[in-house]
Amino acid sequence: MIGRRFSRKVEADVVEPKGFDDYELRLGDLMRGERATMGKSLLDVQRELRIRAAYIAAIENCDPEAFDTPGFIAGYVRSYARYLNMDADVAFEAFCAESGFSTAHGMSAAASSAKKPPLPRQISSQRDPFSAPTTPFAPAKDAFFSQIEPRAIGSSLVLLLLIGTIGYGGWTVLNEVQRVQFAPVENTPDVMSDLDPLRARPASQALVDVAGTEPGGGQARNDALTRMYRPQALDVPVLVARDAPISTLDPSTLGAFANLPEAEPRIAALDITATDFAQIGPQLPQMPQVVAEPTPGVEMVAVRSAWVRVNAADGSVIFEGIMEAGDRYSVPATEEPARLRVGESGSVYFAVSGEHYGPVGRRGTVTSNVELSVDHLTATYSVADLDADTDLARTVAEARATDAPTE
Repeated sequence: MIGRRFSRKVEADVVEPKGFDDYELRLGDLMRGERATMGKSLLDVQRELRIRAAYIAAIENCDPEAFDTPGFIAGYVRSYARYLNMDADVAFEAFCAESGFSTAHGMSAAASSAKKPPLPRQISSQRDPFSAPTTPFAPAKDAFFSQIEPRAIGSSLVLLLLIGTIGYGGWTVLNEVQRVQFAPVENTPDVMSDLDPLRARPASQALVDVAGTEPGGGQARNDALTRMYRPQALDVPVLVARDAPISTLDPSTLGAFANLPEAEPRIAALDITATDFAQIGPQLPQMPQVVAEPTPGVEMVAVRSAWVRVNAADGSVIFEGIMEAGDRYSVPATEEPARLRVGESGSVYFAVSGEHYGPVGRRGTVTSNVELSVDHLTATYSVADLDADTDLARTVAEARATDAPTE
């Protein structure tokens, strides 16, 4: 055992990593963290709490010297703590502990506005970013000349030059238009005599008249000029009545509808004799008479229910509807024949001069653009067979029974 050496083991200090809770957090760090969590800036807090941003920064820095009146510090700290959802009393105690601030009695000198000593010249020259009237973190207004684009100045000058050029050109053209110029003549007119219009002309200076003879005196010349330039009198129009008053006109004696046999009792009212009336009677216009025979018309006859539409030559609808069995429709006589459209072609026939033609088409079909003229219908359709269509035979028999005279 003697002579054995013993070595002491030196215990090394083990440095373990520290967590977030191992560090001491100050009040300003907690408030800045809560404000950052809420996503609020100092200007946002100033806008919502109505507390200056410089005071909010002083609370986070635990600097009571930044306040003008120490009596408002407690209210500011508690209001800001409640805004950050923190305990107001705990936050104020931490503020007092870190900054050394203590509340004072209202009548004490410490509670009045703090009078700060004047700063040295070197320090006063540096502007405090929080106590300055304009906060540095707010976006500064751009200068007036920074908003002017240099290239816009050249464009503005060109525009002004163009406006001035156009105005000057218009003013020049206006002056040229209003200017009056006299063109010189080849032969200058000569003055034959100078006459004073206010001086009376002597009787001896008589002018020669148009015929070349000298008149006897100036009075005759003046009369000739007066007659020459005297305005002509307008002729007064003379109105002559062409007809008698309306109350005296008799349609049985005058006009196209005169009835000569019945006009004899009225001859005396016209103040003419019977002989004169007999002579002028044949010369009077007579009643117009139609001597041509009327053309046969077209009549549509429905033996069963059918929808029909009749259009004029210009496309307007003359007749449209559903014709029941036994219904008849007389097509009006126009200058251009009408057109027919039938929904049930086998149910409609045409009656021309007592004869029935048709039908328009086969049963269950639609027929369009059928010309309703006598020549076209008689040339296109044949006389209907009464035995082939019992409905047609019954309709024709009923029509004949109705038209037959009764004794």
